[in-house]
Formats: sequence, structure tokens, C-alpha cells
Amino acid sequence: MNRFRAAAHSPAVTTRIGAALGVAFGICFLTGLLSHLIQHPPGWFGWPSRPVQLYRITQGLHVISGIASIPLLLAKLWTVYPKLFEKPPVRSVAHALERLSILVLSGAAFFEVVTGLLNVAQNYPWDFYFPSLHYAVAWIAIGSVVVHVAVKLPIVRGPKEPEKPSPGLSRRGFLRSTWLVTGVAVVATAGATVPLLRTISGLSWRSGKDLPVNRTAAAAGVLGTAQDPAWRLEVATAAGTRSFTRAELAALPQTTAELPIACVEGWSHSAVWSGVAFPDLLRAAGAEPGADVRVLSLERGGLYATSELPGTHTADPLTLLALTLDGEELPPDHGYPCRVIAPNRPGVLQTKWVRRLEVR
Repeated sequence: MNRFRAAAHSPAVTTRIGAALGVAFGICFLTGLLSHLIQHPPGWFGWPSRPVQLYRITQGLHVISGIASIPLLLAKLWTVYPKLFEKPPVRSVAHALERLSILVLSGAAFFEVVTGLLNVAQNYPWDFYFPSLHYAVAWIAIGSVVVHVAVKLPIVRGPKEPEKPSPGLSRRGFLRSTWLVTGVAVVATAGATVPLLRTISGLSWRSGKDLPVNRTAAAAGVLGTAQDPAWRLEVATAAGTRSFTRAELAALPQTTAELPIACVEGWSHSAVWSGVAFPDLLRAAGAEPGADVRVLSLERGGLYATSELPGTHTADPLTLLALTLDGEELPPDHGYPCRVIAPNRPGVLQTKWVRRLEVR
């Protein structure tokens, strides 16, 4: 076992990197859980419309902490892999539990970071529905972290062994290298979320000058219906259904706001939107602001062809049925003839090509 005498394999190094990895996993899990609750809210959950940048920040932290966890996870496994060759393989119940927790944690962690990275790249070499399985495995990963920490706590709290001369990098050298690689990985990709880093984030995605498009009008199959002169927006309320032409929507009071599109993939981009504020639109249709609204798109059968806009957002004057983008008529790929743009919402819920609003 002389080849495992390097200082990087010491419990002190493992503990330091494990603590950093636990923080990264914790942030990633909590922000991912928050995003899931926003998209699939249970009855007890509420999400505010202000501050407008909050979801952008939390989802950016989700992806940044996930990126940071990749080099930390690899470094952590490097420090402990000699234990896989220890004999006997199982010495006690506690030892068996420790080894099982490492196995489950490693498998779940690798699944999360690999599938998360591929999702960021919009590359899906699998048949399962990514959000559901990613969310389920996140619970397995965080549960195994808790078990692993509980098993290893006596070692973490125990006396630290002094560093002995050994081949390879010293403890400090290995730790500094790990922090450096992690920092480079974060800075190289964080420009997708942090505008100030876009000029130096060489590996950031969707960070150009133009607002990115995940799904085009042609891909959604709405290019013809969206540009049909006979298009009307239907607003269904308890008093009946009223329809609006695009010209009638443009004749209503217009509101302009700079709001971000914040995608679950971690990128975000601000733009200037103009259109009808939902409070004004609901009043024009005979309903009161603050009611929940179901939004239906011209797209048929897509995963996000409908969305639920809660009352906290329909009462907010910054929640718009947008008609223009950066001073120009809304392009088809960005939702023409009109789209929802609401503060502090995931991009997948900012429904494009709106055809009908149902006031609850």
C-alpha cells in the first residue's frame, strides 16, 4: 500500500474537501427543491413576485454549486479510494454502513452532476423525463450525505494527525489545487448567470447579446397559427369570455419593464418588455387582479403549453402580457402575438404564443 501514502489520502484532507462538497451539495439541493416547488407548487407553498431577480439568483446558485461540486467530488473520491482496497472489506456493522453510504452517495452524486451538466448543454441521451428523475435522485443523494456525515462524525471530531513526509503534493498543496480548479470551473461557467463575468467566462452558455430561445415557433408547431390575422386572445372569467385582437390589446394602457428570463438550465438574460399589465387586462375583461389564472398556449401537447399564474403575480403591475421586446414587435420565436413575462418566475412558466386566459 506504499502507493497510497500520499498526503492527499489523509483523513484531514478528506474532511476539508468533504465539508466543501457538503456545502455545495446543500446549496444545490435547496435551490433545486425551491425550483421544483415553484413549478409544481403544493397547496401550502407560495412564491412572491418580488424581488424580480430572486429566481434568477437561486437558479444561478443551483447550477454554479452543481458545477463546483464536480471537481470537489472527484477530489473527494481521490482522497478516499484507497479504502476500497482495505481488507477485510467489512469489519463491523458501522463499517458496512459507511461503505454502503459511500456507494449510494457516489452513485447518486455522479448521476446528479452528469445529468445536470447534460441538461445545461441541452443534450439528452436518455429516454426518461429528466426533471422528475433528477429531483428523485436528489433526495437519495442528500439522504446518503446525511447518513455518511453521521457515520464519519467521530472521525471528523477526532484528533488530527500531524502531516508526515510523503511523496506527491502536500496536504496544503492538494487542497490549494482543489480550490483553484473549483474556482476556475465556476468562473469559466458562471457568466451564464452573472452578467459581470460574461467577458471572462469562456465556457458559459447562452450568454450572447441576444435573448436566447430554447424552443422556436417552428419547433412548437405554431408558426402559422401565431401569425394568423384571425388570432384572438380569449379571457374567460366568471362573467363570461371576452376576446381581444392584438390591436385592441395594444390600445389598452401599456407598461414597460426590464425583466429577466431565468431558465432552469442556469442561464438568465434581461430584456425590456412592453405590453398590458395583468391587473389592467383583468379589469378590462371584467375580473379583479389577484385571481389565479391558467394560461394556455397555441402550442398543442407541449410539456409547458399551459401554466398557472398565481394571484400574487396577477396582482403585480410588472406581470405583463408582452407585445414588444426591446422596443420591437415581439418576434415569433419569443412568443408573438403575445406572451407572459412575470417577475421572479422560471422561464419555462413564461408561456409563449398565448391564446387563452382562464380566470379561476
